[in-house]
Amino acid sequence: MEIALVLGVPLAGGLLLALVGHRRWAPEVNAAASLLTFAAAALLTARVIADGPMTALDEQFFVDPFNVFLVALTALVAFTTALFSRPYMRIEQHHGRVNAARLRLYHSMYQLFTFTMVLSLLSNNVGILWVALEGATLSTVLLVSLYRTPASLEAAWKYFILCSVGIAQALFGVILLYFAAEKVIGPGGSSLLWTHLYAVRGELEPTVLSLAFVFLLVGFGTKVGLVPLHNWLPDAHAEGPTPISAVLSGLLLNVALYAVVRSKVLVDGALDRSFSGGLMMGFGLLSVVVAAFFLSRQRDIKRMFAYSSIEHMGIMTFAFGMGGPVAAFAGLLHMTVHSLTKSAIFFTVGHASQATGTQSMAQIRGLIEQSPTIGWGLALGSLAILGMPPFGVFTSEFMVLTTAMHEHPWATPFLLVALGVAFAAIFGKMQPMVFGEPTAGRLPHAPALVPVFAHLTIVLLLGVYIPPYLADWYHQAARLIG
Repeated sequence: MEIALVLGVPLAGGLLLALVGHRRWAPEVNAAASLLTFAAAALLTARVIADGPMTALDEQFFVDPFNVFLVALTALVAFTTALFSRPYMRIEQHHGRVNAARLRLYHSMYQLFTFTMVLSLLSNNVGILWVALEGATLSTVLLVSLYRTPASLEAAWKYFILCSVGIAQALFGVILLYFAAEKVIGPGGSSLLWTHLYAVRGELEPTVLSLAFVFLLVGFGTKVGLVPLHNWLPDAHAEGPTPISAVLSGLLLNVALYAVVRSKVLVDGALDRSFSGGLMMGFGLLSVVVAAFFLSRQRDIKRMFAYSSIEHMGIMTFAFGMGGPVAAFAGLLHMTVHSLTKSAIFFTVGHASQATGTQSMAQIRGLIEQSPTIGWGLALGSLAILGMPPFGVFTSEFMVLTTAMHEHPWATPFLLVALGVAFAAIFGKMQPMVFGEPTAGRLPHAPALVPVFAHLTIVLLLGVYIPPYLADWYHQAARLIG
């Protein structure tokens, strides 16, 4: 029942908003649908904590502590982003950047994107997971190109082509996975069910499985934004509406990484863990280092935080690649705090660029004087994402670093240098935007900044104290994947 609600509410919301998404009250319908999805996710989470893992609809869907954690996080960020987008899109309409038809497209595709995200997470079938991730790409391509400017159309085209090429690689990996499983499980759809594959993973052909993992990592890694497969991500973030930047960073990248981690756990049952772990650590470390050095060259505020997302996805990939309960716990915690912090940052960046009429960091100045809530939100969000204590990002990064020092000391200098370069780049660019001479004007609608401080409060609390039930949840998920 709970699974049907989590999937049915955003699908029904998307269909309804395809009809009425241009109405004046459509943003409230969008937010209400997202709230219902979040409530359904909370019920599902409570059910899994009480009763343990479960399957539904002839084993086509399954829930365990790992994916239910991501379903809850996805639903929360989707809801708070829907709240933020209410005044944001009205201001965009006031400025003439979108019309009624594009608002209908925006609201319907937003709910469809939420549906594809939770479908990816809840599906027990690797093939359905692949289809759902492709559906997420198609829905967000339309959102990235919403403004119909030459730059946004180019960004959407690049996003579509690169992610489609990547997802085609993942499809070949899925075919190879079926080829290996068919010999053990037998022909039919059950050979692609995660639960069946895990049960026989020790019997699968290691050579075929290793080849499948390479294709799955490259394919899904394109959507994660891992270097050198990252080129679509900065353009898509910079040219699309800011709420879409928030959900791309906070949701899509996590779900793609979820697919990689599920594949890794499967492969580790048939092969030495150093194979999959080594590949993930290599891609992760390369992403952290390259993204950190690209940060200092950025002039567009949304592009800068897009490269920050690449850096943090690299940290998570590296953590899951290391394996073990501590690194897996750190990776899950980093997923949570990065999603909340980065979406909060994009909320403030969106309103700051609307107030100043530009995304150029050189022209955004004195936010704290002109609009204290936007200024403080950007300042605190930037400090949080840079890993300043006592925010939760510091806790997760500290756990990743100490685990790397103990198990892979060769990687520690690369991580430390990259984190130092990223800190200097973002901190140096953030200060004049927040504390310089003001250049911002007044917004025609009051900004929605409650989600910003709600997210940052949760990230601060997770850095100081993780409630026992949440820690147990992370431990259960970490045991599944570590």
